[in-house]
Amino acid sequence: MKVKIQTLDAKASGDIELNDAVFAVEPRADILHRVVTWQLENRRAYARPTRERSDVARTGKKWGRQKGGGTARHGDRAAPVFIGGGKAHGARAREFSISLNKKIRALGLKMALSSHAKSGSLIVLDSFEAEKTQALKAQFEKLGIGKTALVIDGEQNEAKAARNLVGVNVLPAVGANVYDILKHDTLILTKAAVEKLEARFNG
Repeated sequence: MKVKIQTLDAKASGDIELNDAVFAVEPRADILHRVVTWQLENRRAYARPTRERSDVARTGKKWGRQKGGGTARHGDRAAPVFIGGGKAHGARAREFSISLNKKIRALGLKMALSSHAKSGSLIVLDSFEAEKTQALKAQFEKLGIGKTALVIDGEQNEAKAARNLVGVNVLPAVGANVYDILKHDTLILTKAAVEKLEARFNG
């Protein structure tokens, strides 16, 4: 698949041949759904349990006599009715992480990239070097990006100029993932990012 390379000023800068094994895979909703579900589940934090009667650090000694006290016949201070006692029917520990085969994860990423290439919402830049936010905003308007755009650069790019642009996010090639790619209207890759992503699958 041949795609034209552009500069940030929307000027042609040559062509690039994209690997069909990475950018021309027919997307499947079931595979993409599995990968996105896996990503979102693994983002969830571990659910902490509450301490129940057997978990609190209180004495087990019977604190009052059985009869004649005029109160309930409690056995120890860890009972839920006391301040500092255990929680009755408290929350249990929950782990939300799930596993997914590497091949499925790799296939999902290829399909996410291919979906943008197929729909024509993929833009390849020769480089991504922006210094001023307003200038970058004008350049993106020239490129004709949608409401949201994800820029994937070859190296770790601080992209300070893009921080205040609503709907624009920047990731390094190593951080490319299915969820972020699919939730943006436009995918912008640099030449270096294309090489990194193709090498990631071929290596």
